[in-house]
Amino acid sequence: MPPQLPSQNQKGPRILQGDPGTLSPAFKEFVDANVSLCQPEYLHICDGSDEENTAILTQLEEQGMIKKLNKYENCWLARTDPRDVARVESKTVIVTRDQRDTVPTPLEGGVSQLGRWMSPEEFDKAMAQRFPGCMKGRTMYVIPYSMGPVGSPLSKIGVELTDSPYVVASMRVMTRMGKAVLSALGTGEFVRCLHSVGCPLPLKKPLVNNWPCNPEQTLVAHIPDHRQIVSFGSGYGGNSLLGKKCFALRIASRIAKEEGWLAEHMLILGVTNPAGEKKYMAAAFPSACGKTNLAMLCPTLPGWKVECVGDDIAWMKFDDQGNLRAINPENGFFGVAPGTSAKTNPNAMETIVKNTIFTNVAETSDGGVYWEGMDQALPEGVTITSWKNEPWSKEDGEPCAHPNSRFCTPAEQCPIIDPLWESPEGVPIEAISFGGRRPEGVPLVYEAFSWQHGVFIGAAMRSEATAAAEHKGKMIMHDPFAMRPFFGYNFGQYLSHWLSMADRPGAKLPKIFHVNWFRKSPTAGFLWPGFGDNIRVLDWMFRRVNGEAIAQPSAVGYLPCHDSLNLQGLQEDVDLNELFSLDQEFWQREVEDVRKYFTTQVNHDLPKEVAQELEFLQQRVKKI
Repeated sequence: MPPQLPSQNQKGPRILQGDPGTLSPAFKEFVDANVSLCQPEYLHICDGSDEENTAILTQLEEQGMIKKLNKYENCWLARTDPRDVARVESKTVIVTRDQRDTVPTPLEGGVSQLGRWMSPEEFDKAMAQRFPGCMKGRTMYVIPYSMGPVGSPLSKIGVELTDSPYVVASMRVMTRMGKAVLSALGTGEFVRCLHSVGCPLPLKKPLVNNWPCNPEQTLVAHIPDHRQIVSFGSGYGGNSLLGKKCFALRIASRIAKEEGWLAEHMLILGVTNPAGEKKYMAAAFPSACGKTNLAMLCPTLPGWKVECVGDDIAWMKFDDQGNLRAINPENGFFGVAPGTSAKTNPNAMETIVKNTIFTNVAETSDGGVYWEGMDQALPEGVTITSWKNEPWSKEDGEPCAHPNSRFCTPAEQCPIIDPLWESPEGVPIEAISFGGRRPEGVPLVYEAFSWQHGVFIGAAMRSEATAAAEHKGKMIMHDPFAMRPFFGYNFGQYLSHWLSMADRPGAKLPKIFHVNWFRKSPTAGFLWPGFGDNIRVLDWMFRRVNGEAIAQPSAVGYLPCHDSLNLQGLQEDVDLNELFSLDQEFWQREVEDVRKYFTTQVNHDLPKEVAQELEFLQQRVKKI
């Protein structure tokens, strides 16, 4: 660890709330060490109460960091500094003694796309440059929080120390936090999270939008061996709400490897057919590829029902009966706003009208929110202020909301939240889908031939880049398991861990599928209507899980037999031949691209079973 500076404030910070003396020795030691390092003026131990939340929101409003949206109940708008709007993958690192514990060694010394490694020495230096005195003049908030229902055997506890009241308000939505978590923790283990916006008081330069951040010094570091997360310089959710991707995926994936379970970037939904039979499914898509829309689907097929357990992260563990049980470790939805509308996701639109914090969306003059793809006509005379806090009109030629603008909203408000969404033992997963944005070549749905083939399909996932991170443009990027930015350890070992699930005695392995809602025709846009009509694909998967003979083998996996997709009542003509066509040339290129990726990026850590599945695919493609 970096050198600890003695506090300038010899008496220590003034306690605004809570009693540090009641914390467990390990907890108190964690707080004391970082108080000494960061030198906050005040200390506030969060209890998660309504009174505390109201006080925090009031304080944020007084500081000009958020604005009340009078059109809705207890809803708020934050506008960030335009330099602090997304996850910063280039400044997100995993710290291990050996580089190969974090990432496979790329071929011929290339740069790894599967994570960024930092040595412990470099990390200590980075800490020493950033954290001493970084909270001067500010309050350090102590947030005890549970990922997963408090007390569930699948849940884990974290403690985040932060100088951002925006983080406190958001963590209250996204996690279970406060007194109940402190009681459940006792003297138990917890993940240590330290966050600072990196702007000690008095300020050296004026803030933009009253949003404290220090983009030049941003660093988001994970130290899996010490169960520790350190974030500096960014207030944006993905970098500052440390329970989210940092803990729930990067650190949790490493814990899961050690303890024999899976921490995945997956939605969880319950699907009930017209006969009343229910199944739970999980699905992994890259950020901004429709996870939230699928998790809150409004079925267009009569008699079907979809209920939401979670829209982003799944923790899954086999129980004693061999069922793969999943919990959603989160307590809220941190959804991408643009593209969310009454047509694409009416359930999300109903969820976000109260107790929601919006970030970087546009604001209407009648106290509401607005973004691209909302598809709502504004009342006459109502004007729009953009996320940059400037008057906006369609003629401006730029979006009114940032492409990665967000809503942070409580999951319990979702009208179709699943009755078992907080079940301590989790829900049984019978199907897992992978998918992404593939404008050409990839069919609407296919099923893996085996668990090993399914792991290969996850490993070979590719998708058009989106706005959720700092990448630009429409290039097709490799995004294995939709986890590329979130692996907490070497991807080759991660694949071996997934493959090992098949060796568990009595394990009832879910069927694995791949879906692609985004295939386009060269002339007429998307080939599949998507959204509520995706129930037709879930229906086929549901019947496949039940063992119905409605699939035929193809080069890529099992495809639906002729007439096995229920298209009854479909509002538009769909060209099934084009939607399911397999072009040999396209798939030969795909095989070569995946081979090149595996060879250069995963190199010696690629499990032989995955390499073998690629050879099998190549042989099948030759016969198309």
